[in-house]
Amino acid sequence: MKNIYLVGFMGSGKSTIGKLLSEKTGMKFVDIDQMIERHERRKISEIFEKEGKAISDKRKRKCLKKFQRKKGIIVSTGGGLGADTGNMERMKNTGTVIWLDASLETILERTENDTERPLLKQPYERLKKLYEERKKVYRTADIHINVNRKSPEEIVQEIMESWKYTQA
Repeated sequence: MKNIYLVGFMGSGKSTIGKLLSEKTGMKFVDIDQMIERHERRKISEIFEKEGKAISDKRKRKCLKKFQRKKGIIVSTGGGLGADTGNMERMKNTGTVIWLDASLETILERTENDTERPLLKQPYERLKKLYEERKKVYRTADIHINVNRKSPEEIVQEIMESWKYTQA
């Protein structure tokens, strides 16, 4: 069985949906951000702020490569990892990539009290530009799921329906 890679902007629900999807499918769930935090014994936000985005992204790519050699895993990629064209192609070669598409308004609502995401600290116009740039790559995912105004259970059900057709 191929892997499932969940991509989308921060706050789109990759971790929440990944856990629920794991329960429904029996597949193992891995959150790359959480994996790095356990290994580094510090938050992604701290790595990002102290060492920069490039170092943070490099660690995430390294983790992603580990899972590309495995099968039957649901992987939450972290917002920026799935927005890279090279990473997107590698994921598509080893699994099904699912874009959890949330509007910027939905993302801002969901992350309103989140102090752990360094990218949220920038001005709205810069955040919007980043969001639009990343969407260009997310659009190339195998499956597109609009997650606005849907419960996690509804999103998982929609994924299950769409995903079964990619497995035929």
